Amino acid sequence: MKQLEKGSKKLLNAWAFYDWANSVYSLVIASAIFPIFYGALFRIADIEKVSVFGGDISRAPLISYTTSLAFVFIAIVTPLISGVADYLGNKKIFMKFFCYLGGASCIGLYWFSLEHIYFSLACYFFGLVGFWVSFAINNSYLPDIAFANQQDKISAKGFSLGYIGSVILLLLNLAMVMKPDFFGITTDESGAAEIKAMKYSFVSVGIWWILFSQYSFYYLPKGNKKESESPKKNVVLNGFKELKLVWNQLSHNVKLKRYLGAFFVYSMAVQTVMLIATYFGEEEIAWGTDAERTMGLIVSILVIQVVAILGAMVTARVSRVFGNVKTLIGINVIWAIICVYAYFVITPMDFYIAAGFVGIVMGGIQALSRSTYSKFLPETKDTTSFFSFYDVAEKIGIIIGTFLYGFVAQFTGSMRNAVLFLFVFFFIGIVLLFRVPKDKKEA
Repeated sequence: MKQLEKGSKKLLNAWAFYDWANSVYSLVIASAIFPIFYGALFRIADIEKVSVFGGDISRAPLISYTTSLAFVFIAIVTPLISGVADYLGNKKIFMKFFCYLGGASCIGLYWFSLEHIYFSLACYFFGLVGFWVSFAINNSYLPDIAFANQQDKISAKGFSLGYIGSVILLLLNLAMVMKPDFFGITTDESGAAEIKAMKYSFVSVGIWWILFSQYSFYYLPKGNKKESESPKKNVVLNGFKELKLVWNQLSHNVKLKRYLGAFFVYSMAVQTVMLIATYFGEEEIAWGTDAERTMGLIVSILVIQVVAILGAMVTARVSRVFGNVKTLIGINVIWAIICVYAYFVITPMDFYIAAGFVGIVMGGIQALSRSTYSKFLPETKDTTSFFSFYDVAEKIGIIIGTFLYGFVAQFTGSMRNAVLFLFVFFFIGIVLLFRVPKDKKEA
């Protein structure tokens, strides 16, 4: 097939459609069904700890440690992939590999059990890896497929498609969990109908992810081969060398350097909130019964996803009027207010209100951060290395943010104090965004 021209509508839509394909993971697996399924396994077994890695570990720390370890792995493997992709001039093959790895791992979660905990955690681990690494590679395509004046709009469209697609599948999965008999799922010796329905939902995520990604893979180009005289034996380490080169180039691009500093700080807080929101709601809100808790959390997640569709589109429009950096400052102010508000949240209605505001700024800040970084890049064909740097910075931020959140929660004995602590990161992010030079001041 002839390669589509940069900026063509079909190419832009194919790139954005990958968000439709892979966002079902972040919603169904990371945010909604899996946390409920994971907790249910321990409740059914009537235990709080499981023997793993030579010791007895409680369920919450176990999944937290696995998540943190996955992000450490992601932060290491992303630049490795970047170096090899640059050498081969083919980043699509790596995007396919990690897409299929993630999809297969989601299907593997069907067999998640406490009896086979190592295999189960491996599926969870590689699902995370597949999602984030393939997502990072897809991000690196943005300056390759879109011109600067197209990037905000198509980035927002990608996130919007992701939210729409993931909500559609989640609604189907929730119907399976709430009305398993309607789908022919019954309780038998293999387990309760609701648990079996959750397992089927994991399979549906893997199939959806792999199936719909084919449209993107068909139209996306292979990538740009980096011209280099480096010997082949250094290919694997070239990704880390490229990160160092990117770091050195930042000294000549004040705008990009200061923006990355601000992004690192506020993204640390954003990603932490997104990862712990369900657990905060489960523990700190007075839901009443277990059934009300489950339904309340699911409704909250749906509210966030639906509102985020509107938030991503509105943010793209606002940025055209006020500019990217000013819009990001405004969004960070709203995030900071949400952190203070969350400290006082008690009732389910309080939590729904917080979820609504999170949805407004969640999609907006992710889409605009991605497109702003793309706009600030120097003229280069080496987009993979620059986005590898971007994604490594984001993942290191997640590791630091989740660790500090857990430490504050453990030290003070309250998740509310930890959420309030995140206010500091948003405040610092706002200050750093004010330091990003305007175009007329940039040398």
